Amino acid sequence: MGMNTEAMLALKSINLAPYMQLATALIGESRQAGGNMFRHQLDTMSILIDYGYIDSVLLKASLIHDVIEDIPGFDHNLILQIEAEAEDVYKLVLEVTRKEGQLKSDYLKCVMRNGSQKAKILKTADRISNMISLGFVTSPEFIERYCDETEFYIFPIALESNYDMYQELIQLVMTRRRYLEDSGYLDKKIL
Repeated sequence: MGMNTEAMLALKSINLAPYMQLATALIGESRQAGGNMFRHQLDTMSILIDYGYIDSVLLKASLIHDVIEDIPGFDHNLILQIEAEAEDVYKLVLEVTRKEGQLKSDYLKCVMRNGSQKAKILKTADRISNMISLGFVTSPEFIERYCDETEFYIFPIALESNYDMYQELIQLVMTRRRYLEDSGYLDKKIL
């Protein structure tokens, strides 16, 4: 379908470069499913744009949504000093950042119950990116756990925030579960 002129102009006016620069600190940080964390940040932003989100705070936060969690000792002032929207971006990043020592289930419940609409949209796009990159180098146990977690915690978030993203997540979970079935993992698990 493509982006309309108004959306293109809105996107053009968003200064994403300083946030991309911060995200480059994630280059070389590998992901369990392969690839690196820097590309994951860009993928998450691309998913948001694909679904028509041109909110400047949301897109900026998507570019750095993992820096606090994945870079030990990250100086959050690097975010706050960027520009006028930086404080709002930082607050949104904090909403989707798992705190040190926090159980993942508790973190996801918090986003599900208390997250702002933008946090839920960002978390949904983040999970779509994660599910897409959930590659075959990942252990079957991890894929199964991740699918279970997605169904239990992320489906309700996605259903509340964007029905089309919810539908994509359903398809991603179904294909990953089909892979587990086709690989014989589920048969071995039952034995």
